[in-house]
Amino acid sequence: MNANPRGIPQAPFVDDVGEYLKTDTVEATLRKFTEAASKYKFMENSKLQQRGSLEQKIPEIEKTLATINYLVEQQESEEPIRTLFEINDTLYAHATIPPTGSVNLWLGANVMLEYTLDEALELLTGKLVIAKGNLKDTIEDLEFLRDQITTMEVNTARVYNWDVKQRRMEKSALA
Repeated sequence: MNANPRGIPQAPFVDDVGEYLKTDTVEATLRKFTEAASKYKFMENSKLQQRGSLEQKIPEIEKTLATINYLVEQQESEEPIRTLFEINDTLYAHATIPPTGSVNLWLGANVMLEYTLDEALELLTGKLVIAKGNLKDTIEDLEFLRDQITTMEVNTARVYNWDVKQRRMEKSALA
């Protein structure tokens, strides 16, 4: 079975329903297709959450990089930087920052580490590249999953319609 680059299996398209159903019953096939569509929808929901997380994380990384770039530009100056810094979404405080060669970065899980400005730029640039790559892959996966869900829904409809047609033909043959 084919899969996309991240291992999500491709849904088979049932071209000839009669031929496909020679190995299985209609009910079992419909159950199998419904289960596969449900799995694809579950993966889609997971990828949607991942995309939301990445779309939130990327601007934060970019904002932090811009701040560090500003600190690098101001590094030669002996004058302190007067600024407002964000405490919360709507809460800011005044700050005077003396010339510095290092920053503290919040890594998560209650961990904050001090980095030189160059190390911080390197770390955040790498994280930004990875996050943008992951976002691109996630968007591709979402498009792929939507196609697979559609394929499984079409397969289900084709098998169901084939079954209805077969029952009508049997009923008319008996009449």
